[in-house]
Amino acid sequence: QLQLVESGGGLVQPGGSLRLSCSASGFTLDYLAIGWFRQAPGKEREGISYISSRGGNTNYTDSVKGRFTISRDTAKNTVYLQMNTLKPEDTAVYYCAAGFWGGLAQHVYDFWGQGTQVTVSS
Repeated sequence: QLQLVESGGGLVQPGGSLRLSCSASGFTLDYLAIGWFRQAPGKEREGISYISSRGGNTNYTDSVKGRFTISRDTAKNTVYLQMNTLKPEDTAVYYCAAGFWGGLAQHVYDFWGQGTQVTVSS
């Protein structure tokens, strides 16, 4: 059974950076597409980035393009989301998800982590 665990969230000032990690047990992430999603208070969960299996393709929603970078570390069975130039509107619970089909839509993912809180505030 694949289990995903997010880490790396926290409180950061506007303009700061965080790196989120999505670690897995029970399956090799390299064979799966991994998506990052976030849900802000009172809003629906949205897809913000994904990386295809083997890391050949990545995609980002417009609001994070140029600021966030998704990457894999095969040896550590972990996918990262490097977040730079953070804004207050990035405040949300961030989730990683894994599936056999990638993209920014939630329904293509079969496995989800529990989420990590990111708060951007001065």
